[in-house]
Amino acid sequence: MSRIGKKPVEVPKDVKVDVKPNLVSLQGPKGKLELNIPHGINVEHKEEMLHVNRISDAKIYRSNHGTVRAHLANMVTGITKGHKRELEIQGIGFRASLKGNKIVFSLGFSHPVEFEVPKEVKVTVPSQTAIILEGEDIEKVGLIAAQIRGLKPAEPYKGKGIRYLGEVVRRKQGKSVTK
Repeated sequence: MSRIGKKPVEVPKDVKVDVKPNLVSLQGPKGKLELNIPHGINVEHKEEMLHVNRISDAKIYRSNHGTVRAHLANMVTGITKGHKRELEIQGIGFRASLKGNKIVFSLGFSHPVEFEVPKEVKVTVPSQTAIILEGEDIEKVGLIAAQIRGLKPAEPYKGKGIRYLGEVVRRKQGKSVTK
């Protein structure tokens, strides 16, 4: 039995749950999210808890069991507290600014790079070298953060580029002179 899958997901009182055979809808103070449930997984809503069960011990059902439970837990967290991802920019002359729903980056290229952010994700740029992404869907927040980081990933020689807050970039030595 999956150790993650057998734990119930606690649902706060301000969250509305609608469980159908292959769809779970959650609505809370920050928004509404839906999850398609794969075949062989059952979700039950009892006593302010979501219980995830599987129909057999086949490999596909075992792998989906914990995954569905983890997705439900992330959804509950997202619609109550929200998810947050922070990025930092390092490098001389590298900066970001917010113009409407676009982030304009200066990343050492010959042109400014514009990145359009979808409406589901809220973006703030508190300083020229910091970006904060917030939203209720952890997948969308993580995807947008990864796309922004992909514009100029931190390189291993000088560490310049966009990275997650607190990310440690392994540095390489560079050239060495031999006699």
